[in-house]
Amino acid sequence: QVQLVESGGGLVQPGGSQRLSCAASGSIFRIYSMNWHRQTPGKQRELVADISRGGSIVYADSVKGRFTISRDNAKNTVYLQMNSLKPDDTAVYYCNMRITSMSMTVSDYWGQGTQVTVSS
Repeated sequence: QVQLVESGGGLVQPGGSQRLSCAASGSIFRIYSMNWHRQTPGKQRELVADISRGGSIVYADSVKGRFTISRDNAKNTVYLQMNSLKPDDTAVYYCNMRITSMSMTVSDYWGQGTQVTVSS
C-alpha cells in the first residue's frame, strides 16, 4: 500500500513564488518517474513537469523558465518550485509517481491535490 501526500499550496500574488512537495510512503521498493499535473474546472488535467529517476526532466512550454521540478529519492519526495507565478497558473496541482511496491507490482499513484491560486 502506497500513499502520496501533497503540501505547499495556497494563495500567492502574481510574480510570487511557491513550492509544492509530495511525499510517498508505504510499501515502496523503487520510484521511477515523478511528475506534477494541474487541473482547472472545465479543462483537462495537463502535465506540468516530469522527472525520471535518473534526473531527465520535461516541462510544459507554459512553465519553462519559471518552474523547477526536483526529487529526493532518499525521501521519496518530489518538489515543484514555482517562480514568477501568473494568474493562469491557478489550478489544483496533483503529484503522480510510478512506483514499484515491495510486492514488485508497478502502479501509478496520485496525490490528493493542492490548490494554488495566483491573484492580487
